[in-house]
Amino acid sequence: MKRQNWLLLAAVVALTALPLWLVPKPAAGPDGQPGEVFGGADGKAQQTIGQIAPDYQPWFAPLMEPASNEIASLLFALQAAIGAGVIGYWLGASMTREKLRKEVEHRQASGKDTHAD
Repeated sequence: MKRQNWLLLAAVVALTALPLWLVPKPAAGPDGQPGEVFGGADGKAQQTIGQIAPDYQPWFAPLMEPASNEIASLLFALQAAIGAGVIGYWLGASMTREKLRKEVEHRQASGKDTHAD
């Protein structure tokens, strides 16, 4: 491997590992359990709304409440994976369609098209 590739690989590893290593340890909560390091935005939003408007009532209730935070994380990851798959399929299909269109145009321009219309 070239030296530049090794440097790029080391940079990727450092950018991946350092943030996880440098995250401050969470302080223990009132019950002695460790606090959440990567708490979601929903919980922070609920706390802020509770401070701003203590009488606030939500408009809707969830149709289904996940049994645990792990299941909620799994559902979120599944949603992200399905979305990434759809976008990846669309990009691949679009690029292939464009490539084939250019090949057909090139064959027609060079007079090598063997298909009869």
